Amino acid sequence: MKIKKQDYKDVTVIELHGEFVEEYCKTFQDEMAEVMRKDMAGIVVDVSKMPFIDSSGLEQLLWLREHCYDNRSQLKIAGIDDNFNKILEITRLEKEFDKYDELGEAVKSFT
Repeated sequence: MKIKKQDYKDVTVIELHGEFVEEYCKTFQDEMAEVMRKDMAGIVVDVSKMPFIDSSGLEQLLWLREHCYDNRSQLKIAGIDDNFNKILEITRLEKEFDKYDELGEAVKSFT
């Protein structure tokens, strides 16, 4: 999995490319530690190029959500496809994330 980061004013966009599985959790945490050092309004995770996520990947997104909450910022997920939506439904996590179809919508929601 590749992780790309880009800042838009006070929002950081994280693009996930590839499968988000257990072997990439440490890399994800390391990359997010760098992002979390900034004082940002929030983080948008773009999952439009992420074809699969396992339970470890979901745990990482929950961990990131908790960090954002603890630091009075927000986490939004963009680019969710039907498959990822099904995973969220099955795991009963669909209400745990602020979800957007398009990346632009998620970034604009902070203004």
